[in-house]
Amino acid sequence: MKLYQEATEQAESCNRGGFNRSQTTMRIAIGGILHETSSFVQTTTTLSDFQHASGIARGDEMIERFRGTNVCSGGFVDRLEEEGGVEIVPLLRASAFPGGLIDATDYAAIKSDLLERLAEAERTGGPVDGVLLDLHGAMVVEGIDDADGDMTVAVRDAIGPKRPIVVTYDLHGNHTSLRVKSATAVVGFDTFPHVDMSERGREAAEIVLATIRGEMAPVGAIHKLPMFWATRKQVTTHPPMDDVIRRVHEIEQRPGIICMTIATGFAWSDVPDVGSSVIVVADGDEELAQATADEFGEWVWENRQTWFSAPVSVREGLDAGHAVGEYPIMLADHCDNTGGGSPGDSTEVLRTFLELGLEDALVLYLVDPEVAVQAHEAGAGQSITVSLGGKSDPIQGPAVDCTAEVVALTTGEFAYDGPMLSGLSGSMGLSAWLRVEGVNVVVVTAREQPFDMAFSRTLGIDCSRMKYICVKSAAHFRAAFEPLAGSIHNVDAAGIHTHRFEDLVFQNRKRDMFPVEIAPEES
Repeated sequence: MKLYQEATEQAESCNRGGFNRSQTTMRIAIGGILHETSSFVQTTTTLSDFQHASGIARGDEMIERFRGTNVCSGGFVDRLEEEGGVEIVPLLRASAFPGGLIDATDYAAIKSDLLERLAEAERTGGPVDGVLLDLHGAMVVEGIDDADGDMTVAVRDAIGPKRPIVVTYDLHGNHTSLRVKSATAVVGFDTFPHVDMSERGREAAEIVLATIRGEMAPVGAIHKLPMFWATRKQVTTHPPMDDVIRRVHEIEQRPGIICMTIATGFAWSDVPDVGSSVIVVADGDEELAQATADEFGEWVWENRQTWFSAPVSVREGLDAGHAVGEYPIMLADHCDNTGGGSPGDSTEVLRTFLELGLEDALVLYLVDPEVAVQAHEAGAGQSITVSLGGKSDPIQGPAVDCTAEVVALTTGEFAYDGPMLSGLSGSMGLSAWLRVEGVNVVVVTAREQPFDMAFSRTLGIDCSRMKYICVKSAAHFRAAFEPLAGSIHNVDAAGIHTHRFEDLVFQNRKRDMFPVEIAPEES
């Protein structure tokens, strides 16, 4: 947890050069557009995708939908409501499942909606004193590489240079100098899986409140790192990433430091600034912010071999699980992580399970709307002949032609109850539990990763009874599944989002990267 509260509690109630609100009631606007954009999938993210996923919450609906939930906007609302003497000015929050480049016209429409609501709020109620933005950090629009920076600049242009804008970001942002300079402060997640989103939203609200009161004058700096950080080495409760976060928190204890963000980047956005970074926010001292960001960034770079991990095949992952001898053995099919925008229909793990004749095996989830419809048309208890998966791209592998039993069906509605998205509802669309020999496959329509076991339970699946579980996820599943797992192994099955970074064909990145052009040490 970040430690800025101690500093703000001890701060003197005086204006130290920033924006100062002297009247009793503050007006703080909240809003955001969130998307993790993959340049390597051949789909376009449109307005309908935003409307389908978490939807677009406008005005007061934002407060009602996100109050008490574990997202940054929920943290904004909860902290500002606790404060008293604050009028929350809700604009809009738009979020879509990760996917391909956002359509430029649709992005412009959502952005204009947010800005028009801000302008209208100021026309009718007077100037807002500050803005809290809930963004992702890896949003790319057709023709706009740095859409998060574009969004922040647009709000900055709307409210001028003095009023504070505090932005929350995912751990997987490809950060730029533009977004750091246009915001007053940047607050990044401390956890992966992201179980601290509400906490980071509350932190951002604390910073904006203290800035408005004149108790601090945040200024940020960035240190960029030419590095792709291995997913296996990012889980913040495990070595070596736990040491990274511990050091971040130690630095946040230093005098003059408000907060610090380590971003591991998102390798599948083909943008000039792709890669990892360190952002430091200091109190009125840009030189301190830059020196601290450089200090930590240089430590990360010097230890770059620590954040590298060689690929692991599906069978190697299974062998490692059998060597541990505890069940269920969990395979994270992170090259087909729908949470990063992958299609979710790769078939290598499924084919391996079937080839090995595994029993009590489970795949969560295989995205295949055609088979989901076929299962619903047949009905529960029936057998159907299907071609499972492998429909989006040849890289995802061939479809698995087989006969499957339709065990259970659902329209896909459920409520998250795990640590990560508790309080939010979800929909997987038409979905089915199929059984192929000893392998159970949950076929879904929506491209969403298994954050917890709530959706599986709606189909009657007890994950604890399985011996093998494959999840199309990189790490978020751990928040709910790790206590259940005998062992967990990230595997590099065939998929568009390969973690063999040398196989990704970039057009826009400007620099050599570790571990591609800058080679790792030989083991």
